[in-house]
Amino acid sequence: MYIPSTFSEADAKALAGLISQYPLGLLISSGTSGLLASPIPFLYRENENAPSLVAHLARANPHWKDLAGLSECLVVFQGAANYVSPDWYPSKQTTHKVVPTWNYEMVQVKGVPTIIELTDWLGGQVGELTESMEKRRQTPWRPGDAPSDFIESQMKAIVGLEIRITDMKGKWKMSQNRLPEDVRGVVHGMSDPTDPYFNLRAAEIVSSRNPVK
Repeated sequence: MYIPSTFSEADAKALAGLISQYPLGLLISSGTSGLLASPIPFLYRENENAPSLVAHLARANPHWKDLAGLSECLVVFQGAANYVSPDWYPSKQTTHKVVPTWNYEMVQVKGVPTIIELTDWLGGQVGELTESMEKRRQTPWRPGDAPSDFIESQMKAIVGLEIRITDMKGKWKMSQNRLPEDVRGVVHGMSDPTDPYFNLRAAEIVSSRNPVK
C-alpha cells in the first residue's frame, strides 16, 4: 500500500482499534489456485507481543486449502470512507486548482497463515467472535441459544484460521494535505444533511486528524 508520510498511522492501538470496529477483512492470497479473495470477520489478538488475526472459513470454501501451503497472506480492513467534492474547498474560489478525491481509513496486515481444525479452538473462536459482536445488544445472542446438535453440525462445516502478523500498516487519508480552510470546508460538506455525500462519522475523523486552531 502506498502511504505518504502525511497519511501514515503506525500506532498499534489505533490499527487494532480499526480492526475491532470494522472486523470484516478481505483475505487475499496467491497460491496454487491463483489469486483468491474472501471477505471474513477477524479478531485481533495480542498474544504477548506476538499479535495475530483469528477467523474461520466455510469448509466448502477452497481458499483454506490454498492457505495451508502458503507462508504469507494479506488481509485488508476498510474503515470510514467518503467522497470529497472540490466544491467543498474554499480555495476553489481563488485558484480553481482542485480535483475530487476520496478520504478513507485502511489497515493492511501481512502474516503467516495456519489452518486449525481442533474442535475446542473452533468453539472458542466462534464464541469469542459472537460475543464481540453481540455484546452491544441489550439481549445478546449466544451459541447456546441454538440446539446443540445444530451447533455441532455448523462447527463441522468450518475450519479455523490463525495468521501470525509479520507486518501491519495503517493509512488515514483524511484531508491532512489540505489548507486549514479547505479542511473546514470538507467537514462542513460532510456534515451537511442536504448533501448526497453527508457522512458525520467521516466528518468527525477529518476534524480529529486535523486539529485546526
